[in-house]
Amino acid sequence: MPISSNSVSEIQDTLSDKSIYEVFKAIFENHPLPFYACNIAGKIIYFNESAVNLWGQIPKENALWTGAWKSYNTDGILLTPQKNELLDCLKSEKEEGSKEILIELPDFSLKRVISTPKLFLDKQNNIVAIHNTLVDITPKSTGEHHSIFTDIVKHAYNAIISKDLNGIITSWNLEAEKIFGYSEDEMIGLSITKLIPKDRLEEETIIISKIKSGQKVDHYETIRLKKDGSEINVSITISPIYNNKGVIIGASKIARDISVEVSHQQAFKKYSENLEMLYSIGKAISEKLDVQAILQKVTDATTKITGANFGAFFYKTTNSSGEEMMLYNLSGTSREVFDKMQIPKQTDLSQLAFNGNEPVRIDDITHDSRYKLTMPYDEHLHIKSYLAMPVKLNSGKVIGGLLFGHKESSRFTEEHENILSSIASQAAIALDNSELFEEIKSLNLKKDEFIALASHELKTPLTSIKGYLQILSRSTHDKEMSKLFVNKALIQADKLESLVSDLLNVSKIEAGKLQFNTEVLDFRELVIESIENFSYTARSHKIVFEDNQSPLIVEGDQQRLEQVITNLLSNAVKYSPKSDKVYVSLLSNDNSVSVSIRDTGIGLSPESQKKIFTRFYRADGVNNISGLGLGLYLTKEIIERHHGNIKVESELGQGANFIFTLPLYKKP
Repeated sequence: MPISSNSVSEIQDTLSDKSIYEVFKAIFENHPLPFYACNIAGKIIYFNESAVNLWGQIPKENALWTGAWKSYNTDGILLTPQKNELLDCLKSEKEEGSKEILIELPDFSLKRVISTPKLFLDKQNNIVAIHNTLVDITPKSTGEHHSIFTDIVKHAYNAIISKDLNGIITSWNLEAEKIFGYSEDEMIGLSITKLIPKDRLEEETIIISKIKSGQKVDHYETIRLKKDGSEINVSITISPIYNNKGVIIGASKIARDISVEVSHQQAFKKYSENLEMLYSIGKAISEKLDVQAILQKVTDATTKITGANFGAFFYKTTNSSGEEMMLYNLSGTSREVFDKMQIPKQTDLSQLAFNGNEPVRIDDITHDSRYKLTMPYDEHLHIKSYLAMPVKLNSGKVIGGLLFGHKESSRFTEEHENILSSIASQAAIALDNSELFEEIKSLNLKKDEFIALASHELKTPLTSIKGYLQILSRSTHDKEMSKLFVNKALIQADKLESLVSDLLNVSKIEAGKLQFNTEVLDFRELVIESIENFSYTARSHKIVFEDNQSPLIVEGDQQRLEQVITNLLSNAVKYSPKSDKVYVSLLSNDNSVSVSIRDTGIGLSPESQKKIFTRFYRADGVNNISGLGLGLYLTKEIIERHHGNIKVESELGQGANFIFTLPLYKKP
């Protein structure tokens, strides 16, 4: 909180120097720790007797920021009213921790001091003063074993430890006990390596080497061990300790627990990496329509984000035979290893994860009653932590799932669930878009096939008509031959008209303009009449009709219904070239009438049966048979417009049976 010159007087009105003096006097007057305070202008407003003893003098009236005669950084640079540790603390508005300085007394002797400035706030959290605690760490006696710290050191805000040049601990304060968990009695006389992880022991060798050469190790961040064996992040500052002859005899160490700061830094780094990963996934999904490439990227990224030992993306698809299959992409393990595992393919949990709507997170799957092992785990992937996230379309349909495993328990968190939920939504969009893309490609291919087929089908009758007319132009005397070729030309003209009619009807259906002229009629008579008319033109096959012998009244468009029957009969004949019969039966109940038109021809595969009523679709293996793939599409549309339905029953090579049903007419 910045302090302006305009606000100083207001602050002083509420909390004067005198009142601050009274506050500190009550606490520190007889305290063994050197202590003093300054107002925000740097004027000393309180100091105790211990501070006077340390400085070797009473502060001068105009002294700013310190009562010492002179102060220096450990590198010998003079501290001034414009540059010192208290002013730095005030300007930054945060407490920087302890700092080692040198104090020169009036008798020109030097003292090594730990200076710890702190901000003093009023009730409104405004800075009204800054106080400083001093700890004298100057060697007090000669000899190889010096008592560096007095009882005062125990009140310092950071762990203060001293050691000799062999790394043997010679002092240990209360804050060190608090941070590391060891008491002073437990640590004095032991090696400092007791606090250092085995993989970091080389650090001590480097530190001692620098101390022996008179160098200071400043704000070195590392990891140390606590009494319970856990690791702790610390920032340490280590300075040489000199005896009164200027010989380095050891080192003083100030250690500060920075576990919270490190944790925040790691969390921020992880958050940034996750954001970058999410952006990368989103970009890949928007730029690519390759399902395999997208899903592999999603699997790799989510496995990394969760920290899982392995990740898998399961998704549903349909093969060329129309059968639904479950495929998967992997990250962190091979298919050979994964196929040996029992997660999630044979468990109740797989049903929860991939048929449900909520994620499944289990800290230890081996203790979960829903998880039933049928075989031991693969020795290389002994999974405990389990996390599964369903992948759903906007409609709510589950089309797949993300699954993750870890060898250790309790490795997945709610945060992982939230991140995966977002990625799963993007993955669902990717799958949906890819399916649409594949469908568009398929339709585009069929469009090209249709154009080629339509050109051929339209050209064939036109070529025949043209040929017959050319013959007629040269045969003016033979009336019988002229009549024959006229009839042939008329037949081809009828085919051409039928093809054009189908194309026009499809266009009308798409535009919603196909007209129906409905009337109440006897459907039985219509079927019989349609069969008779068809028999005159299709002499290669006999129509075997099974009649129900009673009127069947429906409401519909007679011309359109006759078109349906004729089209189905025509297909039956066309696709059973090696047969000579087509079977038609007429069945009814109280509510509906059904017509079955069955042939014994080439039949349909299961895949073709699913697509046979699709516009422009032609079954495999019928390229030698004429047609545009529109007849059954129109037939289905006409029947459904009459509130009926149509289906096909077939086996490849065993013929096909088309059955359509219409509702019987009910008088109002």
